[in-house]
Amino acid sequence: MSERTEAPVLYFVIPCYNEEAVLPVTAGSFLDELEELVQKGKISAESRILYVDDGSRDRTWEILREMSRGDGRVLAIRQSRNRGHQNALLAGLMEARELCDITVSMDCDGQDDVHAAEAMVDAYRDGCDIVYGVRGNRDVDSVFKRTTAQGFYRFLAWMGAEVVYNHADYRLMSARALNALAAFPEVNLYLRGLAPLVGFKSTVVEYTRRERQAGETHYPLRKMLHLAFDGVTSLSVRPLKMITHLGLLLALLSLAGIVWAVVRALTGGTVAGWASLMCIVCFMSGIQLLCLGVIGEYIGKIYMETKGRPRYIISERTFEGEKREHVP
Repeated sequence: MSERTEAPVLYFVIPCYNEEAVLPVTAGSFLDELEELVQKGKISAESRILYVDDGSRDRTWEILREMSRGDGRVLAIRQSRNRGHQNALLAGLMEARELCDITVSMDCDGQDDVHAAEAMVDAYRDGCDIVYGVRGNRDVDSVFKRTTAQGFYRFLAWMGAEVVYNHADYRLMSARALNALAAFPEVNLYLRGLAPLVGFKSTVVEYTRRERQAGETHYPLRKMLHLAFDGVTSLSVRPLKMITHLGLLLALLSLAGIVWAVVRALTGGTVAGWASLMCIVCFMSGIQLLCLGVIGEYIGKIYMETKGRPRYIISERTFEGEKREHVP
């Protein structure tokens, strides 16, 4: 694709959930970056910041409405209930794709370096439709979190899932890429795995991950493990293939055991008794339950997909959007 010369309309898309403590701290930096990019002529003056309230239970929505009333560049939408980070992010992206030429999605906690957005816009103007924000290092993470996170990306790659190493949800997507993303109808969302499936020309921009500016994280270990499992089961069927291979291996071992037991019986020998039998039974039972659990997870996802329920429902907006023509 040829270089884009016209300044695009950019929308920052920022999901929020119970962020009343952090919004007053980080909101100014988003506006400052937006204004700086406009002053440099890299984006249009029609660019905006779109916050997505994911059914917060604190004063997040009230703060967003106040910000929107005080500055016309700040827009906000609210989900009818909490649906999770990925659904909230998708809601913002789908809302923005009819209003802008490009989106840059990031979290509102200030950990993603907002200044890296300039390099993303430059890459877009050079012809890229998707630009991934990649963490250059994880120095602010604990040793446990850094080790498990990096191990997770390697595990996903080993499972056959196409993901960008050390990339979360800080990315630029053009309206063309967003329209292609809208064609993916799945309810079980893992956007950092879906974006590479869209295709189109892409690149990465490295940035330094910072500590959370205020408030507490909404991603404890339990949620991180759930997201990791969703990523594997949403992007790969290799666990099912592994079950098949495991079943075949155990069947061969069982056959060898049967042959051994028959030979011992025919030669007058005695087969080991209760202890060895209970060990085998417990081991086989555990393997069977584990396999049934993995299969059940996939069946549950199929069940949710067949229902065709909406992935998000917008209950309130602070603006009235109008469709516009996109920069080619």
